[in-house]
Amino acid sequence: MSVVTQLAENDVFRAYTTYAAIVLLKMIVMSPITAYYRMTRKAFANPEDAAMRGGDIKKYLRTDQDVERVRRCHLNDLENIVPFIGLGLVYALSNPDLHVALLHFRIFAGSRVLHTISYLVPLPQPSRALTFSAGLLVNVSMAYATLRSVCYL
Repeated sequence: MSVVTQLAENDVFRAYTTYAAIVLLKMIVMSPITAYYRMTRKAFANPEDAAMRGGDIKKYLRTDQDVERVRRCHLNDLENIVPFIGLGLVYALSNPDLHVALLHFRIFAGSRVLHTISYLVPLPQPSRALTFSAGLLVNVSMAYATLRSVCYL
């Protein structure tokens, strides 16, 4: 049996790939949201983009509070989802209990979706801080569990 076949039949690995795909898709969706905010707020970062509007380029070549909020949310995704992808992979390969792994993956995915909602609406603090912290704790927990189970010193 090949390694690929073994991984495809591993429930933890299948759960990891499912939730990794969900959070990566959520992160990808942030780009069109940013573009939407740029277009509706008429706030462009590059002269060639502002020139498409016609007229005075300087008028459209500016920062906008709403666009920057979306960009910060997207940056926060990059800072948290990328580590999840790596940590989740080594965690899934460390043979954890399926139910514990699902708990990790579901909490992380839910925290990132709720973080985006709390960032873009915006909801009052500490909603954003709590959702960020939940995802961070999941990453730390997976790293600890992986090191504990396969530590080679």
